[in-house]
Amino acid sequence: MQKSDPRKEIDWNDVRKHKYGHLSESASQYQEATDILELGHFTWDKYLKETCSVPAPVHCFKQSYTPPNNEFKISMKLEAQDPRNTTSTCIATVVGLTGARLRLRLDGSDNKNDFWRLVDSAEIQPVGNCEKNGGMLQPPLGFRLNASSWPMFLLKTLNGAEMAPIRIFHKEPPSPSHNFFKMGMKLEAVDRKNPHFICPATIGEVRGSEVLVTFDGWRGAFDYWCRFDSRDIFPVGWCSLTGDNLQPPGTKVCIYLNKNGSTGPHLDKKKVQQLPDHFGPARASVVLQQAVQACIDCAYHQKTVFSFLKQGQGGEVISAVFDREQHTLNLPAVNSITYVLRFLEKLCHNLRSDNLFGNQPFTQTHLSLTSTEYSHSHDRYLPGETFVLGNSLARSLEPHSDSMDSTLNPTNLVSTSQNLRTPGYRPLLPSCGLPLSAASAVRRLCSRGSDRYLESRDASRPSGRDPSSWTVEDVMQFIREADPQLGPHADLFRKHEIDGKALLLLRSDMMMKYMGLKLGPALKLSYHIDRLKQGKF
Repeated sequence: MQKSDPRKEIDWNDVRKHKYGHLSESASQYQEATDILELGHFTWDKYLKETCSVPAPVHCFKQSYTPPNNEFKISMKLEAQDPRNTTSTCIATVVGLTGARLRLRLDGSDNKNDFWRLVDSAEIQPVGNCEKNGGMLQPPLGFRLNASSWPMFLLKTLNGAEMAPIRIFHKEPPSPSHNFFKMGMKLEAVDRKNPHFICPATIGEVRGSEVLVTFDGWRGAFDYWCRFDSRDIFPVGWCSLTGDNLQPPGTKVCIYLNKNGSTGPHLDKKKVQQLPDHFGPARASVVLQQAVQACIDCAYHQKTVFSFLKQGQGGEVISAVFDREQHTLNLPAVNSITYVLRFLEKLCHNLRSDNLFGNQPFTQTHLSLTSTEYSHSHDRYLPGETFVLGNSLARSLEPHSDSMDSTLNPTNLVSTSQNLRTPGYRPLLPSCGLPLSAASAVRRLCSRGSDRYLESRDASRPSGRDPSSWTVEDVMQFIREADPQLGPHADLFRKHEIDGKALLLLRSDMMMKYMGLKLGPALKLSYHIDRLKQGKF
């Protein structure tokens, strides 16, 4: 296990003296990285001046003066405390890496309970440490198999696996002697609702041994209290030293849904009509996840949408149910509306449902347009064309070979704007040479086949079947249809794998305690569940 070398420790105060004084020799190599942190237009140096703020001194934090090296690799095994049952030590697998942090998944658990730990956390140890200290490895809370099968499962899990070597673990740094934080100090902090993000933050209040972490630009939506020695808070400049991604403050985006746009052959127009008019304002990655998940949920066959996606890194998780199994996928990390729209435009072209999303509210008059007008509005978002962001900003959507684009299956992408202008990607409307009456007739003809398909789908609506036979997706559809205001909570039922049988067992207190719902939504859901039991829904 590695220990920090005091000779190589960095004076963080020296590191931040750029333009204000002489830098010590040990800090000079970190001058540019720590003092000027550039993410888009965000720099800590400029931001501290503009806000007349001061960074919290490094001695306030329970973090190493020299951030530890991260030598872990994906798929390595280690021992970790179960974050939902801290008295248990379990086997965990490294499923993600960023900066000095590890994304861990407890073996025998699912990907909905992944958690992050620093490489110098005392809560992770090499395999064998538990037995060495007289303990026993335990199955994680919510172990998916029978408890009696745990020993055999553990044996199979460790057989032939790559164990993280002892040398790459680091000793946890000591805690500060007391709470040195003061209100208004700046820092970097983990967003606990989206723990793969580290964001600029401010100490909003100090109360005994606790501090209130407020995220700049987010109006309290993500604030939390923590102890002064929490491992989730870091000095200004931490991310630039570790290579982690620091999110700019308050970068909210919002995209709008065109409910009158072409849904194509793969999306159910009736389900699209039930979606909200917009996704956000929220972080770009969250908005992207909501939009992609909406496409999956509205698909006639979820496998079709899922097949157009490839595994990304650092983004939100989406899921689909097909072949009698639930499949999950990480989207790429995105930080601007430009990337969100570009990703969605390419996905929608694959689905042949063009003009479905935009960065401005839709007027909902597209069906009354002439065919010429329809064609112009339809082409407005074609990749390779230019589309408008805000009032004056224009960005090219020519396909790029970056990490975000690689998460869309390249075999299904159309490579050039010329190819996109083939008949298969044109709206199902006649050319501008036809009179409007002919256009209406063609529209009616084009809609008949899809209407018959939609009607045949109605037979599978959950409301017509025994609720105890519902899948998780059926339950989510029930929630959305029961009360549109409860729609945003539907994803919780996927997260907790609530199918029809589990739904009928739910009570309001359980939803509040285990699912994190507030009293109002919990009571509404209880009401609808009771009606369902009585056969009145």
